[in-house]
Amino acid sequence: MGRNLQSPGHLRPVDLAREHGLSTQAIRNYEEAGALPAAARTPAGYRGYTSLHAGALRAFLALLPGHGHRTATAIMRAVNEGAAEEAFRLIDESHALLLDDRRTLRAVENALRDLEPGGASTARHTGASTTRPSGTSHARPTGTSPGPGGVPVAPGGTFIGPLAEKLGIRPATLRAWERAGLVRPRRDPLTGYRVYDESAVRDARLVHQLRRGGYLLEQIAPLITQVRAAGGLGPLEAALGEWRDRLSARGRAMLAGAAALEAYLRERD
Repeated sequence: MGRNLQSPGHLRPVDLAREHGLSTQAIRNYEEAGALPAAARTPAGYRGYTSLHAGALRAFLALLPGHGHRTATAIMRAVNEGAAEEAFRLIDESHALLLDDRRTLRAVENALRDLEPGGASTARHTGASTTRPSGTSHARPTGTSPGPGGVPVAPGGTFIGPLAEKLGIRPATLRAWERAGLVRPRRDPLTGYRVYDESAVRDARLVHQLRRGGYLLEQIAPLITQVRAAGGLGPLEAALGEWRDRLSARGRAMLAGAAALEAYLRERD
């Protein structure tokens, strides 16, 4: 790290910008955000960049596709401040998120097996009931567990609070999905509580996982509708294929970003 980062340079903002098809304002913005080292100033106040700044810009732009703007900026800022360990921690977090997304994708693919007509989920659902037996308002049906106010719920069923907590979302999000027709809980006739039976829990999990994959509610709606109508799993399988491709592209982008960052770190040494 012995290079003087403030020594006069021979590159102008336009020189850095031209190589990547950027505007000179973008170069100044990147510098102000810390993605580039601070430029030395001429007596007239003009910025003077060096090959080191050019390397920083290449590293930053290479990091963007895999890590996103916010994280890529934080990584470069840490490097430029001499906090390499912090930069490595941020990179590790991005890789952990990618791994988590891959696990989520695998979970969705596994869940598809239960969506097939006559699958395990369908069989379990048709053999269970969450309704209260007539005339036994306080009796618990066989195999059920009590919910709020003693309301029984069948195995695989749950209420809005526990389901939201399990998914790591707010109950308001589940209500929004219900308004969009993506999740269909039933209402307990005595208490009015939302009761999410096994199929509603399945739908909530699928919506949650697809949202994590970057899909909008309006994109998810036809997939859920077709799955419910047993119209085939093709649309959902195609969506998962696109998601898998995006994860692979992100992984390769992280590799490219790591190579460019390593080159920049070597230049700084």
